Amino acid sequence: MIHTAPGNKPEAGPEYLQSTRFIDADSDAVRSFALRAAGSEMSDIARAIKLFYAVRDGIRYDPFSMRLDPEIYVASHVLAAKSAYCIPKAILLAAAARALGIPCAIGLSDVVNHLTTEKLKSLMGGTTYFMHHGYAVLYLEGTWVKAAPAFNIELCTRFGVLPTEFDGRSDAIFQPYDALDRRHMEYVKDHGIWSEFPYDKVEADFRAFYPLSAFGGSSEKFEDGVRVS
Repeated sequence: MIHTAPGNKPEAGPEYLQSTRFIDADSDAVRSFALRAAGSEMSDIARAIKLFYAVRDGIRYDPFSMRLDPEIYVASHVLAAKSAYCIPKAILLAAAARALGIPCAIGLSDVVNHLTTEKLKSLMGGTTYFMHHGYAVLYLEGTWVKAAPAFNIELCTRFGVLPTEFDGRSDAIFQPYDALDRRHMEYVKDHGIWSEFPYDKVEADFRAFYPLSAFGGSSEKFEDGVRVS
């Protein structure tokens, strides 16, 4: 596994095209998903854009699905579950990109998320600090670009959030303010970029930072919750 420190970009190499334990790009499910999403597009950028929106809107954002279980972070499992939070959705995008020959990595950053609900905040011990927010980092036309496909369009509409859009040439990360000019997302710490999802690191950091209630789930759908004021 290759880790690129914050502020640096990886050197594009075969490690970013490999199928791995979590980024299982060679699984039949991931390959079928990638080919179906890309459709007739031929260029890497056009295909990457199609993949981004297929993951963003085809997999419902569900932060209550956060678990200390490695299997939920396998891309093919995310497809079967049809809902996930930011890290598994980023892993699925990375796997789909690799399945089409597009180098891709996983980035992690800590954020303060003002788009949370009272229920989620309570389960997370009263914090709006989200450790290890995950996103894909794709190598397109000689440049690494970030793509965060976490929030599906229905969720954005429900909470009045500007959806994250991706053009394949510039970073597609969360907006600092929502559609009503309220604080939305603050990126506060960059942990760098990995060629494979660093599960052991994330699990250890989560256990040290969050109460166990953060991993217990909820019968409430996130989009049906009451947004924190």
